[in-house]
Amino acid sequence: MKDAEKTYIKLNTMNEEVIYNTLTSKKRTYEQKVHDLAHCAENMLNVIPLPEKTLHYFSTGAINDLFEGHAPYRPRYVMVDFEKFMKNGSKFLRIEAPKTFDEAIFSLMSLYHHIPSITNFPVYLGNLDYLLDPFITDMSDEEVKTKTRLFLNFLDRTIDDSFCHANIGPRETRMGRLLLEVEQELANTVPNLTIKYNSKETSDSFAKLAIATSLKCSNPAICNDDINSTYYDSNYGISSCYNILPINGGCYTLTRVTLTRLADETNDIEKFINVILPECLKCIADYENERVKFLVEKSGYFESSFLVDEGLINKDRFVPMFGVTGLAECVNSLLKDKSLKYGRDKEADDLGVRIMEKITECVNSFSALYSPLTNNHFMLHAQVGLDSDKGITSGVRIPVGDEPEDFASHLLHSSRYHKYFPAGVGDIFPISSTVTQNMDAMLDVVKGAFKVGVHYMSFYSADTDLVRITGYLVKRSEMAKYFSDKAVIKQTTALGAENYKTNKLQNRKVRMA
Repeated sequence: MKDAEKTYIKLNTMNEEVIYNTLTSKKRTYEQKVHDLAHCAENMLNVIPLPEKTLHYFSTGAINDLFEGHAPYRPRYVMVDFEKFMKNGSKFLRIEAPKTFDEAIFSLMSLYHHIPSITNFPVYLGNLDYLLDPFITDMSDEEVKTKTRLFLNFLDRTIDDSFCHANIGPRETRMGRLLLEVEQELANTVPNLTIKYNSKETSDSFAKLAIATSLKCSNPAICNDDINSTYYDSNYGISSCYNILPINGGCYTLTRVTLTRLADETNDIEKFINVILPECLKCIADYENERVKFLVEKSGYFESSFLVDEGLINKDRFVPMFGVTGLAECVNSLLKDKSLKYGRDKEADDLGVRIMEKITECVNSFSALYSPLTNNHFMLHAQVGLDSDKGITSGVRIPVGDEPEDFASHLLHSSRYHKYFPAGVGDIFPISSTVTQNMDAMLDVVKGAFKVGVHYMSFYSADTDLVRITGYLVKRSEMAKYFSDKAVIKQTTALGAENYKTNKLQNRKVRMA
């Protein structure tokens, strides 16, 4: 179809009032206003065709493009090959391959500034322990920790939101241990850390240090490397909110189906599964393909980026992500017996599996443009939610208040659904502060959960200032400032504060009390 024959319909209209309110906001910093104004400009364009049926699902909230904007001019998530950069340096940035720890840190900080994403900040900072460990051989622990504190504080103070991830592991390194020790002291919201745990490579002592760090400052989360390393030729990283993506590539785009809203279309289970769901999913696939097509063919991003020229990213290693959220409320609304609850009752959970099986079947049948790495398929992702998600539980999680009484049942439920999401899925568990004296028990929980098929999990102590909202970190103290109408350094604080309040995340069931 020629462009002239396509139907272009705006999702919303950007007007002077929106722009003026952005300009005059007293709760946004200068940098946050610049980001928002750029988004306003992008949304004044209209380059993605929207059929009437797709527009309908957008209007009901069943489809959500997660604030990507109407004219994609950069990939959503970029996963730079930092190992290649450290080996070769960058001709474009006039940086030679680093030879010292100071040069390594300087090189990384310089490159981070030039990595785009949907947030305008890098969402992936690399496997920091592996990248930096070769440079600390002749340094004392205290020397390394002093410089690492400055490095991590620089990242926290200059990266404006918490959708920024760094990885460690699975193999234990001296740098990995020192990073965790420094993180315990700093308790920063950026970077969001994940340890890749591998049953054959990760030592118990390293895993217990990671868990102890997480209970102290909600960082790092723990990834099941045995499972996730089977994707993307084992060359993957974790970015943003539990996004499992290929290194040297990334994610073109992410649009989600909000099952909670889609279930409003009918109260007939069979019609929902066999008619409404496939129709909506096809609308999403077509919409994502149009976004990818514009990004690859018209935006000029891959022709103008030095990251491409220097082999730090490759278009053929980008994938489109297909998001799913709100399964719990979808199931609960479709069931005729309202006493049955997702996460507690077999009939409800079986319906959840039926819905996920249908989603998987449909999504695997769609052809994704410019995605050779996945044989031109979309990658399913359990999307972790928005501040506007009132009464919508993230991904395939159990709603707050409906959690099973015992921890083991909760983890078994997670394992039943995690298998559908190669592009990322996770669960969050507040843990009683009394557990800090028994890291062996916590490690047993992780090993058991991963053995039964849990892909990703994160902990935080129930009384810590730093908490996980959906897939990112926010300080309770910063949320209090936000609710007092004060500007805060992280724009994700606003997202987190609203979500924390709206979905009563403070009432999550505390485990191992």
